[in-house]
This record gives sequence, structure tokens and C-alpha cells, in this order.
Amino acid sequence: MTIETDRPFTTAPTAPVTLPSDTVAAGHALRGLLGGRVYLPGDERYDAVRLPWNVAVDQRPAAIALPRSASEVATVVRVAAESGLRVAPQSTGHNARPLAEQGLDDVVIVRTSEMNAVVTDPVRGTIRVEGGAIWEPAVLAASAHGKAVLHGSSPDVGIAGYSLGGGIGWYARKLGLAANSLTAVELVIADGTLVRADAQQNAELFWALRGGGGSFGVVTALEFKMYDIQSAYAGFMMWDLADVEPVLREWAAWAPGAPDEVTTSFRVLRFPPIPDVPPFLAGRQVAMIDGAVLGSDEHGAQLLAGLRALKPELDTFTRMPARALDRLHMDPEGGAPAVSDSSMLAGLPDAAIDAWLAEVGPDATTSLNLVELRQLGGALGRPHEGGGVLGQLDGAFATLNLAMAPVPEMGIQGHADAVRVTRALAPYSSGAQYLNFAENPTDTRAGFRAEAWRQLVGIRSAVDPHGVLLANHRVPRLYEDGRATA
Repeated sequence: MTIETDRPFTTAPTAPVTLPSDTVAAGHALRGLLGGRVYLPGDERYDAVRLPWNVAVDQRPAAIALPRSASEVATVVRVAAESGLRVAPQSTGHNARPLAEQGLDDVVIVRTSEMNAVVTDPVRGTIRVEGGAIWEPAVLAASAHGKAVLHGSSPDVGIAGYSLGGGIGWYARKLGLAANSLTAVELVIADGTLVRADAQQNAELFWALRGGGGSFGVVTALEFKMYDIQSAYAGFMMWDLADVEPVLREWAAWAPGAPDEVTTSFRVLRFPPIPDVPPFLAGRQVAMIDGAVLGSDEHGAQLLAGLRALKPELDTFTRMPARALDRLHMDPEGGAPAVSDSSMLAGLPDAAIDAWLAEVGPDATTSLNLVELRQLGGALGRPHEGGGVLGQLDGAFATLNLAMAPVPEMGIQGHADAVRVTRALAPYSSGAQYLNFAENPTDTRAGFRAEAWRQLVGIRSAVDPHGVLLANHRVPRLYEDGRATA
């Protein structure tokens, strides 16, 4: 593999560098960079800027840098590498736990949140965003041109991490993963070089970036397609949790064969009785189906007729502007403490539904606030022509089991309950993993097919021969003898 830059680049695998024992001294090499926007332990702002979106994660890196341009990213990466420190890219920190649990004593987190510009190109039908941009500004920018983008279920998720890890949104069963709507990625690789990867230049790297995660560089900009979607038939239906069983069985039978135009999720939600929760939900336990249909209202009503026949307590499905769908899922915004576990299922036969209901149904005792099943299939289950390493997802459903964890004791219990649901469904697992949902240390190989994994390892070895970069779900490098390493 050859990286196209204006500087020489070697692809020869080499042994890892020896990190200095005094990482504190190494971190001081960064002090004063970026006009003082590099923070070390003990600095006044260190504790504030080290917090990820998931504030239950206690990440304590050797330094945190807040660049405002690609050239500043390059400076940080170069100086960190020269000082024997590793570099971890992070925009929002939604999936921070797998990174933090690798150990950050010798790591500089490059927080790109101040690089957040969004620019549309209506002629080309694309949007260009900086590496720290979140979804809401891009959704609004596209809607100003009567378009939509393949955003996720929350407006404040970072576009880079979401897209590099795959990206399942409300149009996914029709248009596929967001990773495969990328048209270009610009990133700083491990030697401090800024490179552009697209279908014409650095095509192998571009392939790896579309679903391969953050092991290949610090993203400074992305370009991706807009789609001719102005509105959708979208909303949610809600039932009391006591009525969950017939609803889940109907949805589980309907979802795998539903047309590509519809993408939904099924959730059990247990709301605490607190002021932050809408009064009609505070203290309640409910089942909810939400989603979107691309097509007419009549087509949407026809597709959802079987679910509607089960007489939901609330039914908000209606014609919605595309710009409103990023809040359809009602995910918390602005940061929250949470623990979770996840898996992918080959199907939901009656025995799997029985097991799921035993863990989270109306008679279950659990600390979990959210237990979700995402409908996959459609375009998500077929190879994407010209797509990246994650061209499809091998499963019929993705699961996410989550508990709020404002104190450590709640985190311990919540994680145990989340894992218990995953284990109960293990006999029905597809054997794959959707890494954007995997918020615990995970064998990254489970996210990819075997041949694709081998190619990813080779590409990581080429762009980061000395092991400078660290990602939450890391792709390892190869030594000359073929062994994988960090």
C-alpha cells in the first residue's frame, strides 16, 4: 500500500517504539502548543476537558489537545510521536469506555470538538464537515436544500466516529450504512502528514475508513452525500409495559421481511420519576416502536397496520420534515452517565422473545432504563456496491441494553444487568458485533469478516508502523513475522 502525500512514507512493519517511563515529562513537550489549548494533569481546565460525553467514563490521559485546524492536529500528532506518546482521536466521546480501559497514561487525546464547520455543496450534492462536527448542524444544512443525510438517532453524536464505525439511521434499510455515503475523508496519519482518501487517491485507506473505525488517523474533515428526502412518515407508538408481549411478537415477525423503505426500533423504557422526564412518562414503564417510512402516508399506514391494530396508547406517526428526525428517538443530549452491553442477533424466534421478556418484561426486576432492538436487514444486509470494509451487517437485529449510572454502584449493577440480557440472547447471536454499539472492551475482529480483518490489519500497519494511534475499537498492526500487536 502506498499513501499519496508530498512526503515519503514507509510501509515496512517495524517493532514498536519504547515509550518513556516518565510520561509526565513527555507530556510537557506539548505544553504551550496551540496557543495553550493543550491541557496536562494539574492544569486548571484539565478535569473539565477530559470528560467524554459519557461522563461515567473516567479518562485520565497524559494530555488533552483542542486543535482548531488540520495543521494544529498535525502539530500535536507529530510532537506527541516525537515525545514517545500515543494519540487517540475523539470528538464527543460517546463510546469512550473501550478507549479509557486500554490505559491512557501515555496517550494524548486529540479532542476535535472545536473543529465543527459545516459547508454544503448543492451542485455536487455533498456536505463537507470538519472532524469534530456533530449531526444537528449537518441535518439542518441539508434540509435547507430540501435534502437529508444519513444521520443517527441523536443530534449531538459526532459525525466522524459515527460514520467511521458504520452508522445506522432512520433511512438505513433503504440506503445502507452512513459509512458508505462518505465520498472523502481527510485525516492526519501517524507521522503527522495530512492526507485525503477517496475513490481515486489512497483508495485502500478510504476502504478501511468506511467502517474500520479510528485506528488510521485523526479525522480533520469528511465529505458525504445528501439525499433527495424532504420528509418521511415517522413517529412512535407506545404501549404500557404490561402489554409488551403481543406487540413484540408482532414486530419481531414483521420486521425481517418488511420493505426496505421502513426502518424501526423496538424499546422497553423504564423512566425514573424525575423532573427531566416529560410528565406523561415520569415513573412509567413502557414499550415503544419508533421509526420512519420513505414513501407516502398511505404506504406508511399500510406497513404499520398490523402494529396499529394492537391499539397503542400513543401513536404519533405522521408526515415529518427530515430535519426533525434526528430527535425522533428522544436520546439524552449534552452528556450522560451510562453503562451498557450489546450484541447482534441472527433472528428473534419465540424462544428468544421468551428469554428477552424474562429479563426485561413487566415481571422482571432490572436496573436497565433502556433495552433496544434495532431492525436491520434490507440494504444493511446486502453488500454495498463500491462500499468500504463494512459493506453490510451480518444480523437481523442489533441489541443495546443500557442503564443510567450517576454513581459507581449503579454502574456496577447496570452493567451486570446489561450483560445478563446479552447472555440470555447468546444462543440467537449472529456471531458478529456492531462496534458503534459496543461500549465495552471488545474483540474488534467480531465486527468484520475474516478476509476484511486481515486487510484492515495490513492497512493499519502501513499508515501507523510505530503504533502511535489508539482507537476505542483498535485494529492491531503486524510485525514482520505476521503477529498482530497493539
